[in-house]
Amino acid sequence: MKTIIKKVWHLSLIIGLRFLGLFIVISVLSAYATSLEGATPALIGLAVGGYALTQATFQVPFGVLSDKIGRKTSILIGLIIFGIGSVIAGMAHDIYALLIGRFLQGAGAIGSVIIAMISDHVREDERGHAMAIMGMVIALAFTGSMIFGPLIGSKTGVPSLFYLTAGFAALSIILLYTIVPNPPKIRHSFSEEEAKVKTVFKDKDLVRMYITFLFHSSTMAIAFFLIPMVLKHTFHLPMGEFWKVYLPAVFFGIIAMGPAAVFGEKYNRGKEVFLISIALIAIAFILMGFSSNLWLFGTGVTLFFIGFNMFEPLLQSFVSKFAKAHQKGAALGVANTFAYVGMGIGATVAGKIFEKFSVSGIAVFVMAVSVFWAAWIYGMRNPGLRATLYLDKEHYDFSKLDELKAKDGIADIYINETEGVMVVKYDKEELDEDDIRGFMLKR
Repeated sequence: MKTIIKKVWHLSLIIGLRFLGLFIVISVLSAYATSLEGATPALIGLAVGGYALTQATFQVPFGVLSDKIGRKTSILIGLIIFGIGSVIAGMAHDIYALLIGRFLQGAGAIGSVIIAMISDHVREDERGHAMAIMGMVIALAFTGSMIFGPLIGSKTGVPSLFYLTAGFAALSIILLYTIVPNPPKIRHSFSEEEAKVKTVFKDKDLVRMYITFLFHSSTMAIAFFLIPMVLKHTFHLPMGEFWKVYLPAVFFGIIAMGPAAVFGEKYNRGKEVFLISIALIAIAFILMGFSSNLWLFGTGVTLFFIGFNMFEPLLQSFVSKFAKAHQKGAALGVANTFAYVGMGIGATVAGKIFEKFSVSGIAVFVMAVSVFWAAWIYGMRNPGLRATLYLDKEHYDFSKLDELKAKDGIADIYINETEGVMVVKYDKEELDEDDIRGFMLKR
């Protein structure tokens, strides 16, 4: 584990700073936006999830760009755009200027690029742990933002949170070029047709994960539209005291990530973990939508964070497992595009539903979505059926790469030239590890 931490801590720190900037604002944004000129529930919902719409637009271009010009350059471009958007949002005096800033924040769509770079630095069998480490850093950023966002926002004003976010972007650029090493050099063989982005939609397992990203992120956006609004207008809780509701929720959410990672990765129970998470999210919205008691509402918030966080250490890892090496950036870009589409749609739809049916209407909507989501997950194929094998140059014949690639059950083959190994991803239902080793062994 120490070796994995050494490989990914710097990139996890950068993505953690980025999410800290986003979360520290989102924890109070819907309550703050009600005071801006021109604000309506629908526009407030768009302000909460609006950055996700431009994230969705630019995730795939950034992912593909990173596969072509390199991860670091792509990350630099995204961080600069993100920082500019943060400054504009901080200077906003009406809802429309805030929306422009939020859209620009989203245009710096580097999440999938950083995740792809983390995947570049670790072996396939280390990826689950690496994603769990990244998830823990994001969870810590989440915890800090839920506590300090309301406190700082109530003391110095919400615009100061946007300026702080711009500072995080500048710090991330410094870290990117001072402590982050270049990824290893990887050589892979694929046809021109295989290199096209559309091929990441041909794998049914990947498509199932894309839709899961969509539902997962939409519930988060809906929750962050709902929670600050209810705390402020229903329970009349001062912004500086929001953390009292967020803190226990985030605490138990972090604790839930550990067992979820263990059962999902080590014991190959990803489907079961997802179904339990969906059930918790549905129950959470029932409590948040129909309770008139702050304690019950807080319990709903806590259950939501537990259910939501149980997905975190598994989602990115499963996409990386299913994607081919030369598609990794594009596949993660598509997955995160679906995630940000979900966020944009979720918060905007929540605002519309709130206008007509109030909080209870939002709860009923999420419950309906959860039923469909659970049915979708129920048909998911176990990611544990896709295994990874490492073959060294000393004992195995790399000239047989094309012959092995032609066999049924081979998902992907690539050569990590930095480490001098061939990486073979295969389906355990169709091929046996010993048969692959025997075929590739030098004679």
